[in-house]
Amino acid sequence: MSVPTFGEFADVHVLTELAVEAERAGWDGFFLWDHVAWPWVDELVDPWIAMTAVALSTERIRFGPVVTPLSRRRPAKVARETVTLDRLSGGRFTLGVGSGAFAKEFDDLGEPGTDARTRAALLDESLRVLTALWSGEKVSFTGTHHQIRDTRFVPTPVQQPRIPVWVGGQWALPGPLARALNWDGYVPLKAEPVPFTPAEVAEIAERLDITSRTGYDLVICGAGGDVAGYVEAGATWWVDTVPAWDPSLPAIRERVVAGPPIDRPGSPG
Repeated sequence: MSVPTFGEFADVHVLTELAVEAERAGWDGFFLWDHVAWPWVDELVDPWIAMTAVALSTERIRFGPVVTPLSRRRPAKVARETVTLDRLSGGRFTLGVGSGAFAKEFDDLGEPGTDARTRAALLDESLRVLTALWSGEKVSFTGTHHQIRDTRFVPTPVQQPRIPVWVGGQWALPGPLARALNWDGYVPLKAEPVPFTPAEVAEIAERLDITSRTGYDLVICGAGGDVAGYVEAGATWWVDTVPAWDPSLPAIRERVVAGPPIDRPGSPG
């Protein structure tokens, strides 16, 4: 499951209850949207504090942001947050990342990523800094946007060699796809509000050469679609989410309680 943190969902108690219900119903993951502002709603809660509550309230389910715009985050702060959540949960944290898009979260708040090229560069540098700090080794880094000098962060994550990183981006732009190939998973997104088809998922899996990538995740998100077809086409995760234009808490609670659409060993949740 993937849920927003605004509107009806702008309550950490609600989000925690949904996570507990999702774990009880057999879902494999519970992921939060990461926004500090939303174009059409003023009420939001911080997803990272909410994820702390999720970690403390669950035992099995994987969780994390899908996705966090690293282009508006300080990588040193994210390094501390992610390791803390990973250790708090016993190694159940996944980091979904993207470059961000909404002007309300950049221009309106004075963030530097005012164009797509700059945001992509910030994302790439942040990932390099973040994973270097996860290592527990002394780090020095000089980039266009970030500089680190003789810095060592401990403790390190529970998960090794690192916390899994899923890269989100609009399909089929070449930049996000190329970036995703360097990490642990790809979360393709569509500009238009229509579900992926199994044929599209198969094309993505082929472009990723996913059969040769042990442990690599192809993560398909949506409010509907041919889940069994996605699995056959190569998807490793199906993430049920609400439509961005109509986030209904009763509807998502009903889907949470109903459980995953596929119930078999190794199936995505």
